Amino acid sequence: MAVQKLPIAKAINESLRKAMETDPKVLIMGEDVGKLGGVFRVTDGLFKDFGEDRVIDTPLAESGIVGTAIGLALRGYRPVVEIQFDGFVFPAYDQIVTQLAKMHARALGKIKLPVVVRIPYGGGIGAVEHHSESPEALFAHVAGLKVVSPSNASDAYWMMQQAIQSDDPVIFFEPKRRYWDKGEVDTDSIPGPLHKARTVRDGSDLTLVAYGPMVKVCLEAAAAAQEEGKSIEVVDLRSMSPIDFDAVQASVERTRRLVVVHEAPVFYGAGAEIAARITERCFYHLEAPVLRVGGYHAPYPPARLEEEYLPGLDRVLDAVDRSLAY
Repeated sequence: MAVQKLPIAKAINESLRKAMETDPKVLIMGEDVGKLGGVFRVTDGLFKDFGEDRVIDTPLAESGIVGTAIGLALRGYRPVVEIQFDGFVFPAYDQIVTQLAKMHARALGKIKLPVVVRIPYGGGIGAVEHHSESPEALFAHVAGLKVVSPSNASDAYWMMQQAIQSDDPVIFFEPKRRYWDKGEVDTDSIPGPLHKARTVRDGSDLTLVAYGPMVKVCLEAAAAAQEEGKSIEVVDLRSMSPIDFDAVQASVERTRRLVVVHEAPVFYGAGAEIAARITERCFYHLEAPVLRVGGYHAPYPPARLEEEYLPGLDRVLDAVDRSLAY
């Protein structure tokens, strides 16, 4: 059993390496992914080992990067595209939404587009404007795209493998402030399907649902609540499209309360869809309204203010208390 303790960034690097060794049609493209190894060093060493034909340093032109990847996918390749930061994806948004997401349906299923778009996202790193956003809802809303985000090293490794093997386009959001959080990775054992949610802490009084960078915050909140005698279940959603509503429903039917947590703004966020669906499915089980915790409906603030913007332990515990007070 090949178990290693790796940071999330290194787990993704190892996963990309494994995919490239296994399938010569897997390519990596993006700004500074080659000689530099990426700004977060996620592709470090791959250029040296696989060469410039498979690890391709592109111009600073996100629309061109994704458009080229679409063409390569149509010719049988499996390109993995890196968008350097979350806020840089929007020049490519037209290519992703009007071409990448729709070509399979446009061709009546006759063509496949196995493209993975890697996007480091979220705040907490003290960055400047356009480097700390959480735009996942903009992609989850688009039919034809799969949208996922790992919260730990094991998922980072295996979800990347599964995304590359998928014949559908996958938007792969990487929680950049968790890149150096270490965890055990068993490279011989797949933890489960790509779009299946996972209960990462059992509880009986309330369910916390999160994904990506906020899973760690929710686990910390559950541990703090336990000291006050509250039993909190934590569900790692892992996938924002499709969403594993069955897993969330099963948890809520046990605990009868739900708080959804994400770093993105609450307004029109993933939590709104989860709240609506679970209210429809679990109306007679709920003992409190579904509550949401997230960012504010405002542009991401300067670095010195981001700790006020980001949902942290206090805001999650406040929502837990409000829910349990009903």
